[in-house]
Amino acid sequence: MKKFLVVFVLLFIMGAQAFAQNYKTHKVKQNEKIEDIAKVYMVTVNDIITLNPDAKNGLRDNMVLIIPKTEVQAELNTVREITSYDQHRVKRKQTLYSIAKEYKVTEDDIKKANVFLYSEPLKKGTKIRIPVFTEKQVLEEVATVVDITKPYVVLPKEGKWRVAYKFGITVEDLEALNPELAEFLNVGDTIRVPNIPDTRKKVVEEKYDYYEVQPKEGFYRLKVKLGLEKEELEALNPELVGVGLKVGMVLRVPKKIDNDVAGMISDHTIVASDLSKRDFNRGTKHIAVLMPFKLNEVSLGSAEATMDQIRKDGYLNFALEFQSGVLIALDSLKSLGISVKVDVYDTENKTSTIGDLIRKHNFEELDAVIGPLSQASVEYTAERLSQFNIPVVSPITKTVKVTGNTFQSRPAEGLLKNKVLDYFKARDKSTNTILVFDSESEAKSASLKSAFVGASTVRSRKDKKGKDAHYILVGDISKYLKPGKNVVFLETSTDGFASNVTSVLNSLNTEEVQIILTTTEMNSAFEGSEISNQHLSNLRFHFASISKSFDDDIHNGFVKSYTKQYGLTPDKIAVRGFDLTMDVVLRLLTSTDLYTSTGDAPLTEYVENKFAYKKTPFGGYYNDTVYLLQYDDLKIVEVKE
Repeated sequence: MKKFLVVFVLLFIMGAQAFAQNYKTHKVKQNEKIEDIAKVYMVTVNDIITLNPDAKNGLRDNMVLIIPKTEVQAELNTVREITSYDQHRVKRKQTLYSIAKEYKVTEDDIKKANVFLYSEPLKKGTKIRIPVFTEKQVLEEVATVVDITKPYVVLPKEGKWRVAYKFGITVEDLEALNPELAEFLNVGDTIRVPNIPDTRKKVVEEKYDYYEVQPKEGFYRLKVKLGLEKEELEALNPELVGVGLKVGMVLRVPKKIDNDVAGMISDHTIVASDLSKRDFNRGTKHIAVLMPFKLNEVSLGSAEATMDQIRKDGYLNFALEFQSGVLIALDSLKSLGISVKVDVYDTENKTSTIGDLIRKHNFEELDAVIGPLSQASVEYTAERLSQFNIPVVSPITKTVKVTGNTFQSRPAEGLLKNKVLDYFKARDKSTNTILVFDSESEAKSASLKSAFVGASTVRSRKDKKGKDAHYILVGDISKYLKPGKNVVFLETSTDGFASNVTSVLNSLNTEEVQIILTTTEMNSAFEGSEISNQHLSNLRFHFASISKSFDDDIHNGFVKSYTKQYGLTPDKIAVRGFDLTMDVVLRLLTSTDLYTSTGDAPLTEYVENKFAYKKTPFGGYYNDTVYLLQYDDLKIVEVKE
C-alpha cells in the first residue's frame, strides 16, 4: 500500500518528462480485462494494481492506468519434451526412487505418466510407462520492470524532509521506500530514492522557509496560516498547478522573521520557554503515571532483602527513582498554585495488566499519561488510548513506534551523532580533523569520512596474530597534527583504547598545537576508572547527551527539596521524573492540550532535560533536541553554540 503512494506522488510531481522515462499510460477499452492488459505490456497484474489501487475494485471504460515500463531481453533456455515412452515391469523390492534413478527421470515424471500411482502403491509385476525426454534450447523473451528507485548517500545536514523535498516526494513516501529507515538520518547512510535525472532534483535554498502540508489543509487554511494566496503558493511551487495539495508535501514559502508558524521546517535556534511564568488555564489537570513497580513480586520480609531485590530489578529500581522525582514535581506545582490530579498505577511490566487497568478505570477522562517503560508497553498503551486521543508520553524508551498520540520524550540516538557532526562540520574549514578508530568501530568510518573529506585516519595497532591490540603510539598521530586547532574524533567502546588515546593526545596538547577530543558515541569507555578526567578536561572533550548534569555550585530548588525529602542528592532518573512531569503538566496548563503545546512552546528546559517536540508524518511526536557538552576545568558544561 505504501509503495503505491510513493509511486503515485512521484509520477505527478516529477511532471511529464520524468514520467515518460519509466512509465506508460493505458486507457481502458470497453470490456477490457486487467489480465489482458498485463499480458500486453509484459507486467504482472500486481504491478498494475500497485500503481493503480483503484483497479482492485474493477476497471472502468476510459480509465487511465499507469503501466511500469519494462525492458525485454532474450534468454536461451533449455526445454524438455516427451518424445516417447518405455515400458517397465516392476520387480521385487523396486521403489519409485530406484526406478527414477535407473531411467534418469524424476519420481514426479513417472507419476504424471501413470496417474494411478498418485493413489495406489507400487506393486511387483505392475506395468508402468517411463517417459523419454529430449532437450532443446529455445530463445525466450524475458520482461523485467525498470527499477523506479536508486541508492542515495545522505549528505551532511540532510534530514528526512530535505531528502524528500530534493526528490519531490513526502517524508512518508521516503519512509515507505525505506521500511528499515531509522528515525534520524546519519551522514553516509545509503537509502533508496526515486530514480530521477539530476536535472529534476530540487535544491533547498536558505533564503526560503519550508512548510509541511498537514491533514485536511486546503488552500484556504494555508492562506489563513501562511498569509499566501493560492496563486502565490503555485508560483513558488509549480508542481501544485497540476497536482494540488497533498498531505506531507513540503512547500517552499517566503522566509518569515518571526518564524512562528506551526509546521514550519527550520533549522533556526529557538530560545527555551519558561512555562512557569506564563498564564495558566483554569481547572484541575488529570494525568496518570504508569510504572512497573511490580508490587506483586516484591518481598515484604526484611528491609535488607527488599532493598536487595530493588537493586537487582532494573525496572523496579527505575520506577521508584522516577516516581521520587514525580513527587517532588507535584510539590513544586502545588507551590505555584497548580491543581493536578495524579493516578499512579503499577503495570507489573505486563501489557495484560495495562489492558485491565484501562478497562477498569476512566482513562478517557485523562489529559495525558506518563509511561510505561518498555517499548512494547508504550506502544500497547498508546494503541489502546488512541480511541480517546489521550497523549502517551514515553519517559525513556530509545525506540518506539511513534503513532498519533505518542510523545517520545527521549531523543533518538541518531540525533546525538548528528549534533556532534553538525557542530564540528560548521568549523571544519578552520580546523584540522583526525579520525581514530579501533577494529570494532571501523564501521563508523564511512559516515565520518564522508562528513570530513580529507581528514586523516589513525587505526589501532595489531598484535603479532593480527588481532586488535587497542593502542596507538605517539608517532601514529603526531605526524597528522598541525599548528593551531586540531579536532580528533575517537570512536571506541573499549576502556583501554580510550585511556591510551587520551593519554597520548594529552602529551601532544600544547599552546601551539591545540587538541579538542570528541566522539559521536559517548559510552562507558569514556567514563571508566582507566581514563583520566584530567586528560579529558585538558582536551576539552566534546560529546552529545540527552541530558546535562546540574551544577552543584548553583542554587537549585529541586535539588534542595529532593535532598531535604530523601536525604540524598537525586540521580539522573529522579531528575528526569521531575523534569518530564513538570513539562507535561505545564504544557497542559499553558495550551489547549499537549498536542497544541508543541507549537505554543517549541522548546522547554528544566533541571537536566529539555524538550522540543516535532511531529512525524504519521502524527506522533518525538523530542528533537539534545545537549552538546564538554569537559572544562574538571566539570561537564554545556557548549554554547
